[in-house]
Amino acid sequence: MANKKVAIIASSPGLETAYKALNIATSAAALDAEVAIFFTFEGLSIIRKDAEQMLKLKPGNEGLAEGFKKVHVPTVPQLLDMAKESGVRMIVCQMTVDVMGLEKDHFIDGVELGGAAAFLDFAFDAQVTLNF
Repeated sequence: MANKKVAIIASSPGLETAYKALNIATSAAALDAEVAIFFTFEGLSIIRKDAEQMLKLKPGNEGLAEGFKKVHVPTVPQLLDMAKESGVRMIVCQMTVDVMGLEKDHFIDGVELGGAAAFLDFAFDAQVTLNF
């Protein structure tokens, strides 16, 4: 899968969004694709240092937690580590950070602050673009 790019936008809240975005990102990276995730609006909760308290399953999906454990799905922090180790770019929307009154130190290590243009520069050449 040489020279393939996958561009992902994570803009929704919740544990489901985190798993969807990070599963696709790490899988694409494992297939030798370049991957970038643009975290914006409620999607910022995925990469915040206090994500564990913020990321909850939607009502009615609580049973998924047991299923995740049963089939040994990595935790969100584990998936984030896998993504970083695989070279996945994690771009935090500067505008959203400013609007929400946040600082870079609210987020996990290894993310970059950037505007939409930074993500679009990557996404213009992407063969796959997804939004969660």
